[in-house]
Amino acid sequence: MKSFWKNIPKYIRYVIVQAIFLYLFTLLFRLIFYFFFFKSTIQDSGTIAKAWNFGLRFDLRLTLYVMTPLLIIALIWRNGFFTKNWIRRLVFSYLFIVYFILVWVYIFDLGHYAYLKLRIEPSVMRFLSDGERGDNATMLWETYPIVRVVIAVGLFMWLMGRQFKGLYRRLSKEPAVYLKAGTYTSWTASIVLLFAAGIYGNVAYFPLRWSQAMFSRDNGITSLGLNPILYYVSNLSVQADTFDEQKTKELYPTIVDYLGIDHPDVNTLNFERQIPGSDEKKKMNVVLVMLESTGACITSMYGNPMQATPNMKALADSGILFKHFYVPAISTARTVYGVTTGVPDVTVTQTASRHPRMVDQRVIMDQFTGYEKYYFLGGNTNWANVRAVFTNNVAGVKVYEEGMYSAPKADVWGIADYDLVNEADKLFKNANDRKKPFIAFLQLADNHPPYTTTSGGGGFKKVTEQDIDMAKFKDAGFVSIDQFNALRYEDYNVGHLIDQARKNGYLDNTIFIMFGDHNCNLNPYHFMPVPEYELGSGGVHATCFIYAPGAVQPGVINYPVSLVDVYPTMAKLVGMPVKNYTMGRDMLDSTIRTRYTLSVYSKNLMTHMAIIGDQYQYEINMKTGDPALYDLKAKDPLKNVVKELPDTAKGLDRLAKAMYESTRYLMFNNKKINAK
Repeated sequence: MKSFWKNIPKYIRYVIVQAIFLYLFTLLFRLIFYFFFFKSTIQDSGTIAKAWNFGLRFDLRLTLYVMTPLLIIALIWRNGFFTKNWIRRLVFSYLFIVYFILVWVYIFDLGHYAYLKLRIEPSVMRFLSDGERGDNATMLWETYPIVRVVIAVGLFMWLMGRQFKGLYRRLSKEPAVYLKAGTYTSWTASIVLLFAAGIYGNVAYFPLRWSQAMFSRDNGITSLGLNPILYYVSNLSVQADTFDEQKTKELYPTIVDYLGIDHPDVNTLNFERQIPGSDEKKKMNVVLVMLESTGACITSMYGNPMQATPNMKALADSGILFKHFYVPAISTARTVYGVTTGVPDVTVTQTASRHPRMVDQRVIMDQFTGYEKYYFLGGNTNWANVRAVFTNNVAGVKVYEEGMYSAPKADVWGIADYDLVNEADKLFKNANDRKKPFIAFLQLADNHPPYTTTSGGGGFKKVTEQDIDMAKFKDAGFVSIDQFNALRYEDYNVGHLIDQARKNGYLDNTIFIMFGDHNCNLNPYHFMPVPEYELGSGGVHATCFIYAPGAVQPGVINYPVSLVDVYPTMAKLVGMPVKNYTMGRDMLDSTIRTRYTLSVYSKNLMTHMAIIGDQYQYEINMKTGDPALYDLKAKDPLKNVVKELPDTAKGLDRLAKAMYESTRYLMFNNKKINAK
């Protein structure tokens, strides 16, 4: 072993030793956190060990990130690493700065956690605001042993300086070994691969992500599983997304009237409404089926000339079809977040599921007492960090993902939808056989490039251009025959799901609600009642219907409803008493007089925020601030009538801003433990 170590080039050995010391440094602070700051209601050793596992892997990632510049210098200059004075000064300066910054950030993180029970994140800069710096500095001085901490840091920095300088001197005295090109390449490739593997941090399709540490609803467990530096950096992108509490308060009376908030309080900004339960209703199962890229206009129920979805149409005809169902944005991750939390994802950068500060939410799915809870994804739930949306907010949820199924992977999105339906069906049947009600989120994915389809159970066959009327195909808006076949395949799998439910005995005891996450990319189309393609709303107008032969009568809902209304509606249908803390309302409540849906979409390469109602679509250009009002029932629905209808525009402007500001506020402040 000793000879092996000596055979490693000394400049690589120097980097390895410094990486070990830095990793031990992160381990020291993790131990301090665990023994002196960590508090949790969970005492299970397996759960705590799992959090430690994630935390140590994040610490390793931080260590290797920080050591990468040192490794690059060593590999480029090789033996010159120990002979050039400027490299020596650069290395010492770099290591000193690294340790100096890291030790103070770790100390500040511990203090921040002791004060707020939260890991440090960018909002901590609020303590440096004008008018607060003095008071906050005084609080620190009076609360914490500042002098002793400064002395301890000084001693630590002296010891670390001796360490990295002493090792440098010892290795520089060893004779230089000049390697052949092949040997040098081997050592370089080996150390680079080791660094890359450590940074990747996962034996999976996706690299290690912070959402994996949020496998528990417990704040202490989650905090133990994170690295404070990396957590801070992951939150930097959220700075473009924030909320304005003052604006929210100014517009709060408007949202109180719109949502019908039970006990309004402008000071606490209370959004809570009680959805009453019913002991008379049997606890039916609930299955949410998210239909990938399934806009309203491409399905048979909305008059598409190609009539590609006969199974969906048959279910909608026997159930409840929502003619005007809108999602908040054209993004699958935003839809998963929005439907689960009841908060439209109107973030500017990335998606809310990727923002650690926005993930923690009080959700209705969590309140389905006595229900088994499932989330099914054919791929890996590291995608968009959606795992945390469920595991951090829904107690006892069972997440099923790639690697847990018997079916093979079909493409980048995981197993085929047909196989995913079969895997979910087994669990549904098992729960039903045990007389255990369940609520499940089943996320289909194959109606998306690369448009993978299988023969399913042998009954699905692709069509070619020779098999269809190409004139109708052009009018229908589809961009390719592969896209059309993928939609047909999705419809086939919807039919398969219902067939399995009927066969395995849980159909009559289950409410299925199927909805598109957004529309797909289409060529211009003009068969819809309003010119939604030109208006920009076509991208957020999605398919939605409820099929529950044992619970609902067939019907068509013509007023506008939103994605965020799904869970409140399901709770009301099954008679589950829940508290609704966010923006959703009962889709089937015909007594609600005013209904608008909040959406963000792109038009003319610019982002617009809009509310869409039965007659009016009001939008604001997010770049210029220019408003527009469209009368969807007028002869020319594309005409901007904001000047002709100033009173209508003024009222809708206030409602739009109230919904938007309330949404932004809730993304940050609907936490299970609300710490401002």
